[in-house]
Amino acid sequence: MQSGYYQVTGAMVTQFNKLDVISNNLANVNTSGFKRDGIIIGDFERIYQEKRDELPLQNDTKEAAKFFNRTVNRTPRIVDKFTDFSSMTLRHTGNPLDFALKSPDLFFAVQTPQGVRLTQQSSFDINAQGDIVTKEGYKLLPENFTATTNRSIHVPQGSALTLGEDGTLALDGNKLDKIFIARVKNKNLLHKEGDTLYKMDNIEDNSIQVNNSGSYVKQGFLQMSNVNAIDEMVSLIETNRLVEMYQRVMTTQMDDLNRDAITKLASTRA
Repeated sequence: MQSGYYQVTGAMVTQFNKLDVISNNLANVNTSGFKRDGIIIGDFERIYQEKRDELPLQNDTKEAAKFFNRTVNRTPRIVDKFTDFSSMTLRHTGNPLDFALKSPDLFFAVQTPQGVRLTQQSSFDINAQGDIVTKEGYKLLPENFTATTNRSIHVPQGSALTLGEDGTLALDGNKLDKIFIARVKNKNLLHKEGDTLYKMDNIEDNSIQVNNSGSYVKQGFLQMSNVNAIDEMVSLIETNRLVEMYQRVMTTQMDDLNRDAITKLASTRA
């Protein structure tokens, strides 16, 4: 059995998956509100240790588990994925529909076809019906929204829109509405969907609405991605080199060692 070959193959597949994550981060380096993704690589030993005591095995004994190939057991695998919620840079644009959140634990709420989702993207628009929407067309929700009323923030045409730092929207100095801004207690409860949307079960129970006197949002600023292009490029180069190294090891395992084994065994005399 070519144990080393299987181990290296598993390691190379893991690096391919890491390349996918790095490539997606680089592709969104200029996406407003994007948070970089990362992975944690470990070996299969810990996962297998947790599972091998769960009976029955084929022969209904724990003793059978100890004969599992421990070389394959050490194969590097992705054991966890995470989203980096560290702070992002704010860039001044002067666009009245750019709303940048001031803290990395603050989120807007938008209405999508799949339900209410949280987001930190800061570039908005006004659709044909006069509602404030994201670039994808999802409606920005006001502070008193509910899942059943499906309210939106409607802006009449030809009005000067201003946004207070507490999330209050005003037209020509008159209050129009207030944006829902939530502070998430536990960001581990967020499930990323796409590049900038997050699903959270029981938003009302797991987040704190902060629409009161305070400074939470800035108008005319764009919230940039927290991806560091230089760091991601370094990771990309390192990962590519690892893949090349694993390919050479696979060639050595399957070609060189087998050739030597066949040659030496064939020339061995009794």
